[in-house]
Amino acid sequence: MLDPPAVMVAEIVKHYFPRIVDIHNYITSCKTQQKRNNWKLLNKKVFSKLDFYVSEDMVEKIVSSTPGVILQVLFSLKEKLEKKLTFSDVEIQQAEAEIVAQLEKMKITEPTVEPHQVIYFTEMSLSATRQVILEKELQIEELQDILRNLWVKMSKLEELIQLKDKRIEHLTSLSEMY
Repeated sequence: MLDPPAVMVAEIVKHYFPRIVDIHNYITSCKTQQKRNNWKLLNKKVFSKLDFYVSEDMVEKIVSSTPGVILQVLFSLKEKLEKKLTFSDVEIQQAEAEIVAQLEKMKITEPTVEPHQVIYFTEMSLSATRQVILEKELQIEELQDILRNLWVKMSKLEELIQLKDKRIEHLTSLSEMY
């Protein structure tokens, strides 16, 4: 059985913000009421932390499998996630300036011990800083790979939704003919 859209959306958000989504709270079900409950829980527990909201009218349309509605929600969510995940150049420069300021505070202005000990301390600080930077760069690369994979999955889900919408339209037109 294919997971309902609310469960899949919860999984997508969990990938970006793992601390705000408890995936075990979302129940895979074909029952309309459970689907509504999943969306209400998403709105209350997850979307509220992202400044995002899916109206009850939209939830009803999603639950009743109205063609194209879930795509609107996914595109809006995608924009919101992109805004939350991207950092502007100004923010990056501010963070770098804060790091430099903290490193400046850590410097010893007057040697109170033997000079070779101060040099050793400085070399240790620089190597530790380099190590932290290297680890962060590796972490960024890993997260970028994950992000690329998620965009691929999201586009595949969008294609699947479009196919399902076409199938629903086809079946609806067939039922109207009979």
